[in-house]
Amino acid sequence: MQEQNRAASNQASNMKKCPFCAEQIQAEAIKCRYCGEFLNGFGRADVRSKPTGKKWYHATPAVVVALLCLGPLAFPLVWMNPRYKPLTKVVITAIVIVATIIFMYIIVWFYQRMFQRLDALGM
Repeated sequence: MQEQNRAASNQASNMKKCPFCAEQIQAEAIKCRYCGEFLNGFGRADVRSKPTGKKWYHATPAVVVALLCLGPLAFPLVWMNPRYKPLTKVVITAIVIVATIIFMYIIVWFYQRMFQRLDALGM
């Protein structure tokens, strides 16, 4: 019986109360296993609020919208994006250049046809 009491008191001396959830945890613990809070002063909210370095203009939807609206003028967003691999950057660049050339030919063709029709009408 005395051995059990010694073991219980020994175990109690190695324990402390979590300041966030009041559960008993190890005295050497850095993070509470019950609530997940860090005991060194940085809680989960503090960790999330630290700047992560992710910029809004590095998000894929922002890059796609910029490429659709600006075409080749949005290449710096692609090439400065740290999340894209070099091969991805080259492929995106090639696709945008080819699409730009095709659209330019279509626009020139439409203008030529429009002026031909205006000439046929005598204007």
